[in-house]
Amino acid sequence: MTTTPTRRGPTLTGAAREFVRHPSPWVLSATLLAALTTRILYGHWGVDDAVVPLVMLALFPLLEWAIHVVILHWRPRRLAGITVDPLLARKHREHHVEPRDIPLVFIPWQSLLWVLPLVVILAVVLIPATGAGLGRGLTFLVWLSLLGLGYEWCHYLVHTDYKPKTALYRAIWRNHRLHHFKNEHYWFTVTTSGTADRLLGTYPDPATVATSPTAKNLHGVADQA
Repeated sequence: MTTTPTRRGPTLTGAAREFVRHPSPWVLSATLLAALTTRILYGHWGVDDAVVPLVMLALFPLLEWAIHVVILHWRPRRLAGITVDPLLARKHREHHVEPRDIPLVFIPWQSLLWVLPLVVILAVVLIPATGAGLGRGLTFLVWLSLLGLGYEWCHYLVHTDYKPKTALYRAIWRNHRLHHFKNEHYWFTVTTSGTADRLLGTYPDPATVATSPTAKNLHGVADQA
């Protein structure tokens, strides 16, 4: 008697192999390594080095929500006769059209070319200028790089065929899938579930929300083309 082999889903190891084939994880990892090395060499440790990551972890869902709503879901518009439609917004619309297209899951490397220099200036120039000190700025840069890398991994994994095996990841997986396949006007957080969305009123009971006809065509832009 023969039996049909059981088909196994993708493993975390297999997902990781694909993850490192894309530019943004490498760029963020390099930034993290450089920031961490510089922070260790600089020294001058203080209590703030423990407080900074706690504050950042608490605020990150709100930052994630704001970037998703304001920047990624930016509606193209004309200002002073010029169409304003940033690359991040354009790529995010493509991501909604093809949620399973893995390259579209990641932060565009072109955007990192200007975002990262601004973040470094914030960390090593503006934060120290407030009197917080260079050490606190470098600690901020270390944790922001780490959170960015965590965001990329979590977002990527949700869009693979890897199935949730823990309650925490299952909640995150469900939250983001609802955003893509139920209604794009809700469930904006990616690395958490029921945090900033609950606080800001975008975490409804899915049973009460109609399936959006534009979940895969943000703002109906394709229909207008």
